[in-house]
Amino acid sequence: MAELGRINEDPARCRSGAELPRPLSACFASGQDKPPRRAATAAMKQPRSRQEPRRMGNSAMVITMLLSLCVLTFIKARYCTTPYPNKPAPLLEVEIDDDYDGSRYKISGPIGEEDFDPSRPTCYNTSKRSEQCAAVGDIRVDGNHSKIYISPLDKEWRTKPYARRHDAVAMDDVREFALLPFGVSNETVIPPLCTRNHSVPAFLFSSGGFAGNLYHDYTDVLVPLFTSTHHFGGEVQFLLTDIKDWWLDKFTPLFRHLSNYDVIDVDNDQEVHCFPRIVIGSTFHRAMGIDATRSPGGETVADFKRLLRRAFHLKRDVASHHKPRLLIISRKSSRRFLNERAMAHAAALARFDVRIAEPDNHTDMPNFARLVNSADVMMGVHGAGLTNMVFLPSRAVLVQVVPFGGLEWLSRVTFKDPAKDMDVTYMEYNVSLEESSLKNLYPKDHFYLQHPYDVHKKGWDAIKTVYLDKQSVTLNLTKFAHTLEHARSLLP
Repeated sequence: MAELGRINEDPARCRSGAELPRPLSACFASGQDKPPRRAATAAMKQPRSRQEPRRMGNSAMVITMLLSLCVLTFIKARYCTTPYPNKPAPLLEVEIDDDYDGSRYKISGPIGEEDFDPSRPTCYNTSKRSEQCAAVGDIRVDGNHSKIYISPLDKEWRTKPYARRHDAVAMDDVREFALLPFGVSNETVIPPLCTRNHSVPAFLFSSGGFAGNLYHDYTDVLVPLFTSTHHFGGEVQFLLTDIKDWWLDKFTPLFRHLSNYDVIDVDNDQEVHCFPRIVIGSTFHRAMGIDATRSPGGETVADFKRLLRRAFHLKRDVASHHKPRLLIISRKSSRRFLNERAMAHAAALARFDVRIAEPDNHTDMPNFARLVNSADVMMGVHGAGLTNMVFLPSRAVLVQVVPFGGLEWLSRVTFKDPAKDMDVTYMEYNVSLEESSLKNLYPKDHFYLQHPYDVHKKGWDAIKTVYLDKQSVTLNLTKFAHTLEHARSLLP
């Protein structure tokens, strides 16, 4: 439009007949559609019939329209961006699915370089649940003040390194870090002097949010951490924020197989750590799952399980139907087995070697991992304890007891779908109202018992309060025995 405006302001250019990248209508709009006065006068002097001027006028109009169309076509081809470029941009490949809205970048270079690409922003969404920041240059981490000084850096950024960014409640318990530019990009910021220099990249992540719940330990922290750092081959320095000492002790065996260096408590460390590169925040793919096509090193859940076996010294690779062991995951408060002893007795009669265990935050992780690895069948009511299936041998059977209340969708997302990737056979035991303690809390015609899916419409808090926090189960022993026989038939 700016080009057309300049043409309208210069009628002389239209009269000159110079070739211009514009439609002829631009000249007509400026009042130059009339022929020169002398030519018009000469034409009037020539004798002609009454119809001749009309025919000549029609011909001129047709010729003018054709010329305008040709010029417009030339302008579109020459100056307008085509929606179908001849050669696609080589660096960007967008993949979208149910839980992913980020862009993948094809990057070549030494191992570990997949985390940095100058063509993308410093901080960017890697999924609907995760954000990652990456930088190369002069990087100074003043973790005690939650500041990271970076040169070069285009602008100030702020980020929380925890893979649950869609959940405001979880993110309230995650420390925020400021990424501050200094040097040529911002001469007003004076960074602190380095007190400890590192030659390997830094990786900053958080054990805040819902970490401490075993399911969220793996879903929000450990599996994304493995996905994001395994390709470094141990040459990466972990910086941990929102640290809980007992949590760090619990998973130290795993961290020692991902990094060759001790984890730094970045919140309480008084040093200014300097690095050549830094990555902040892990990438989330799906609950307790990994998409190998998105992993920097093509890692899979099978790779993660192999790492766990090495970290916790687990010996059994494959389950067996010969004298199978049943591990019942017990619970203290809600969703308890009210007839646990009777269940153990029935399982023993079915020729299972029965173990009952009740893990908590202070359970000795290596010992408990070895107990789970010794099991061929693991059974428990829906809850974080079932996350221990990560230690089961291949082709073991997981039986999830789904409480009453239309919770099949929840059981699928949390444990059914991940079990397949972990090479664990999945079974469900769906609790009827007669097996639920809710029948003793509410009359039979109560809204909660008759319309559970309408309760779901009220949101997660309503679901959790009614069907998870207030419910325990008494399994039908005949139904339980049939479940065990089916589980045995699925063992290799």
